Amino acid sequence: MTAQACGVTLRILRWTWRNGPLCRPSTVPAKESDTAALAGLCRALCSTPLPPPFIKHPGKELTMRSLAEMGFSETQAEMVYDGAKKNRCKHDAPILVGLFALGLNPTSVVKILEKCPELYAVKESQLQQRIANLRKLGLLEGSLQRVISHYPQILTLPVKRVSGVSRLLREKCQFTTQQVTDILRDSPHVVQEEHTRLEYMFQYAYFRMGCRQAEMVKAKLFRLSMEELQCRHSFLERRGLYQTPDKKGQTLILNPRLKDFLLVSDETYLSRIAMATQEEFDVFRKLMAREQEEERKQEHGNDDVDGVEEEMEEEEEDWDKGQNTGYNKKTKQRRES
Repeated sequence: MTAQACGVTLRILRWTWRNGPLCRPSTVPAKESDTAALAGLCRALCSTPLPPPFIKHPGKELTMRSLAEMGFSETQAEMVYDGAKKNRCKHDAPILVGLFALGLNPTSVVKILEKCPELYAVKESQLQQRIANLRKLGLLEGSLQRVISHYPQILTLPVKRVSGVSRLLREKCQFTTQQVTDILRDSPHVVQEEHTRLEYMFQYAYFRMGCRQAEMVKAKLFRLSMEELQCRHSFLERRGLYQTPDKKGQTLILNPRLKDFLLVSDETYLSRIAMATQEEFDVFRKLMAREQEEERKQEHGNDDVDGVEEEMEEEEEDWDKGQNTGYNKKTKQRRES
């Protein structure tokens, strides 16, 4: 933890010490043992991660003064105060102490709350569980702060949701535990993706493109949308610059590495890999989008046809069960009409 973070933590502890429910009257001077205990606690916090039971909020009225004592500047305090007020947070939000306990400075905390104001409403118990679960999934110091700063929405999701995505990547996509941790660190938004969509994206890269898990992680595959992945791959394929490997993993040409055409800008992709112009790629992208739309319409059309066929089969079964039921009489009249 940095010196600045230690200072912020010390200010929070002092504020909690003065305003907590068990605090002594202001007229009673603090004992030397109390001061030493507070200093020892601060040193412990600076050297080790703050365990969940320590993430406590004083439960006092959230005021500009209390925010200033936490280390916020006047402008930052106003932003946090207004944000809490808009989200109907009358008392000190647990998220403030929780983020400071992770070693984040006031500027980072303000940015996080601007990105995701829903965090004001997160309860203390939920916050503790979600942070503990992220640690359990391998996001330790440094990686944890990076993920929360980049994608704070992850703290608004239930533990079951985040763990479910992790389990999908391990069990169905066969990523290792470390690879799953790397995916969550580099592409934390995957926790909000549909499971079927994530699995389909993996299968496309694995079977259609012939890529293996390690290569996918290195190329940060899940940062792209499924549509963009298909577009870049298909464009190379139709230009004869990419081939699907055979059963032995062999190709007639040398395919470009996945990270070389996924982790680059359109300009680099076109000039170094696809050897095409932006105009050609734009035209292809429009055609690709049209093809995908037609496929979706066909799928919906097939679903409708299947539904009608199932309904007709059910009516036939009901008709065979008994000729004298009222349902069958109505069905027969509807068919005759």
